[in-house]
Amino acid sequence: MDWIIGLLCAAVVAGAAFYKKSLTLSGFVAAVLMGTVYYGAGNLFWFGTLLLFFITSTLLSRYKKERKAELEKSYAKTGNRDAGQVWANGGLGMLLCLGYAIWPHMAWQLAFVGVMATVTSDTWATEFGSLSRKPPRSVLNGKVLAPGTSGGVSAMGTTAALAGGVLIGIGAWAFEYAIGTPILPIWLWALIGGISGSAGAFADSYLGATVQRMRSCTVCGREVEVDSHCGQATVYVRGWHWMSNDRVNSISSIFGGLVALVGIFF
Repeated sequence: MDWIIGLLCAAVVAGAAFYKKSLTLSGFVAAVLMGTVYYGAGNLFWFGTLLLFFITSTLLSRYKKERKAELEKSYAKTGNRDAGQVWANGGLGMLLCLGYAIWPHMAWQLAFVGVMATVTSDTWATEFGSLSRKPPRSVLNGKVLAPGTSGGVSAMGTTAALAGGVLIGIGAWAFEYAIGTPILPIWLWALIGGISGSAGAFADSYLGATVQRMRSCTVCGREVEVDSHCGQATVYVRGWHWMSNDRVNSISSIFGGLVALVGIFF
């Protein structure tokens, strides 16, 4: 029955997102499969936390979309998420959910919150940071960068990253409380979410500034993630060829999960 409930709930939420063009068809299929596993193998703690990330991130991607439209042309992935982006953001969490189903231990839950806090923090940082009136600065040396440049951080984006991580922590506590199995107090969940999410988001920026595959527009000269910009093919300028934006997201979420796991020892 839990698998059926998970399938129905995931289909409704993903279907609404597909209708609103927040998911591509491949993203819709991936989201339904993922949501089914999150609830079928897990419970409200896993499924609810995933929904909290997905719903808030989707709403933020549509917030002042017109102002962010030009910057989105530089990004490999935008608010219309495909299967690759869905798996990059939620695939690791699904594996942790399955691990918990096989061998229940709070370590799986802590790592999961760290992973989901990271993808939420990173998304919130991007969405709010792109609205900042001050240009971002390099996470490596503090140099002023053009808006939208990978590896750039801003005060607004950093604050948003912390807020997103804290929200995931509070949400995790609320979902656990709802099913009657809270393992940590709310303040500690919020702390774990805020720290791991912020750490993961900074890891994402660091990877973006160092090893992510980046290209350059031959027309405007902007450093971008896409193969075509200003109507022309872009050229490779730096980074590891296999290090796509999705892989950067996956690696940074692993780092955020490891940071959250440190909570076991303190």
